[in-house]
Amino acid sequence: MQGLRNLYGGRLKFNSSGFASSRITNLLKEAKKMKNKLRDYYILWSTQGLSQLGSSITAFALTLWLYEKTGSALSTAALTICSYVPYVLMSIFAGALTDRWKKKPTMLVCDTLAALSTLVVFLLYKTNTLAVWHLYVINAVSGLMNTVQQPASEVTMTLIVPKECYQKTSGLNSLLRSVNSILNPLLATALYAAFGLDIVIAVDLLTFVVAFTALAGFIKIPETQSVKKEGTLKLAREGISFLKKSPMILTLLLFMSGINLIAFASSATLPAYVIPNPRGGSNVLGLVTSCAGAAMVVGSFLVSYMPKPKDRVKVVFITMLISMGSENFILAFSREPIFWCISQVIGWILVPVMGANLEVILRSSIPVELQGRVYACRNTLQFFTRPIGLFLGGFMVDSLCEPFMEAHSNSAMLASLFGSGKGSGAAMMMLILGLAGSAWCLLNARFMKKYHFREE
Repeated sequence: MQGLRNLYGGRLKFNSSGFASSRITNLLKEAKKMKNKLRDYYILWSTQGLSQLGSSITAFALTLWLYEKTGSALSTAALTICSYVPYVLMSIFAGALTDRWKKKPTMLVCDTLAALSTLVVFLLYKTNTLAVWHLYVINAVSGLMNTVQQPASEVTMTLIVPKECYQKTSGLNSLLRSVNSILNPLLATALYAAFGLDIVIAVDLLTFVVAFTALAGFIKIPETQSVKKEGTLKLAREGISFLKKSPMILTLLLFMSGINLIAFASSATLPAYVIPNPRGGSNVLGLVTSCAGAAMVVGSFLVSYMPKPKDRVKVVFITMLISMGSENFILAFSREPIFWCISQVIGWILVPVMGANLEVILRSSIPVELQGRVYACRNTLQFFTRPIGLFLGGFMVDSLCEPFMEAHSNSAMLASLFGSGKGSGAAMMMLILGLAGSAWCLLNARFMKKYHFREE
């Protein structure tokens, strides 16, 4: 942690005059002025956050429903894979379209089509015809809508947020994701257990209506300079070309793609680790997942009030080294839920710090008229490993680690390390992921030393 402290220069200094009434009055005026500047942001932030919570609740409940049906880590991971595959494959082209289209109509149409997909799940469930393959297809459609909506949303944030507020709003965005991570597993497990999947989906659709109304009627989004009506492929190549000419950004994105591979393999492994454990189950999985969200809330508040770091690139690297070198190791060798929760806190508390610094680097380095294209290319480069990680995590647990532990069930050494019975293979997988994450960070250390991002 000493490394992190060294990255941030200076401390806030106060004296007695800071409490004078004139000083307080000036601070209140500045706060009011800033609030007016961020009015549209706050409305979008809160209502879209509510809608994202509703969607996350449905996704978590569907994971529980699917695990009950199949008992397979790979089957549940495939649910998320289907969302990410179109997102990764089509992002480059979607970004070019986003730069050409108006942002508000794009977001409204994409959100509406995604909500219609959720409605289809609701109708299939109510008529007792919902099958596993339905969920895969519907998740693929939702992922395709998110492919277009996400870069449009990123550019919108740049357009409605003053540059001096980038770090503050990045912290708030991270806070929103963190609160979502806390509430969605708790609400999903509670609503699913008490009322069933149909009520979960109904809540999701209600939150969509709130977000749609706010975006359509209360938020004004300025448009960027119009993009010439050139071919989509040519526009997409412009985004790729920008990254080629920006080695610092390209290196950061490739580094994060490796982090995503390991993190999402861990996400696929976690249900297979917690649910079958004698001290685990669905409720404990919800609690453990919520601890990651709680840690991110703390991290989000931390980054919102931190001074500017001396070098944002180093912050990205050091925070990920700490996260990768802690969480999976603790999970691999612990058998008590309290330690699982601790692992989530240590592993996730610095993620908002990383995310905010990476976001400031991108927003400050990419011209706004290119951001749709470049962010879309970023999505492909940084996130293409997520579905691969989910598949590898589920496949290795189901086909390699669990069978290996079952075949060596008489080994006292393996049992002392990873436990016994179903779930011990997932514990072994956590150790593999811990080693892989630490190795990836250390291997990239020499590349990260070449680059620095210092703001004036």
